[in-house]
Amino acid sequence: MTKKEENIIHNKFKQKTWNEVKTNDSWAIFKIMAEFVEGFERLSKIGPCVTIYGSARTKPDHKYYKLAESIAYNLTKHGYGVITGGGPGIMEAGNKGANRGGGVSVGLNIELPHEQHENPYIDDDKVLDFDYFFVRKVMFTKYSQGFVAMPGGFGTMDELFEAITLIQTKKIGRFPIVLVGTDFWSPLIDWIKNTLIEQGNISKEDLNLFSVVDTEKEVLEVIDSFYNKYNFSPNF
Repeated sequence: MTKKEENIIHNKFKQKTWNEVKTNDSWAIFKIMAEFVEGFERLSKIGPCVTIYGSARTKPDHKYYKLAESIAYNLTKHGYGVITGGGPGIMEAGNKGANRGGGVSVGLNIELPHEQHENPYIDDDKVLDFDYFFVRKVMFTKYSQGFVAMPGGFGTMDELFEAITLIQTKKIGRFPIVLVGTDFWSPLIDWIKNTLIEQGNISKEDLNLFSVVDTEKEVLEVIDSFYNKYNFSPNF
């Protein structure tokens, strides 16, 4: 932490009493409620969509950017819209592919001090801005028919493991979760097998909650085969 950041934190707490901090938390409830209401009202109309996660730092010339764009494009050709976090990198690639395919392109943007800015490939009426990560994550989970996790950082891991946890604990209905990039995900999968399962922290069956693939064709096969079991079509 830099000296400047330390001073900002120091001044923040120096200027407010504990009672003032708690009072501000109470008023924040109304901002939180407003974000939920707007999200529910606007996203309830988007139709079947798949969320694409991944790093905001991935450049347009990277293979995973190009792959995410191709996956999004092909999802639109199968009748799905695409939801992303609305920012650059993999998120931009997802919205770009959906836009190129003529499908629904949704961006759930989050206000951050760096990195995040709205990409230009989101439908004008389908960009939402959030201050609260937890509200945004509810929207991803509630309005997605599947998750596609491209290589990413802490944010990607956070969103991925929360979705797996909610399905594992049956707090939400199951939907397909697809991890793209065997080279990237294999070390994590090995750790899950050799540590979490070996120590009894999860069951072997929990590995069935997600799939690991390398191509856009495999992504579509996982998602389509999941919903074919229920005779579901996004064009229904």
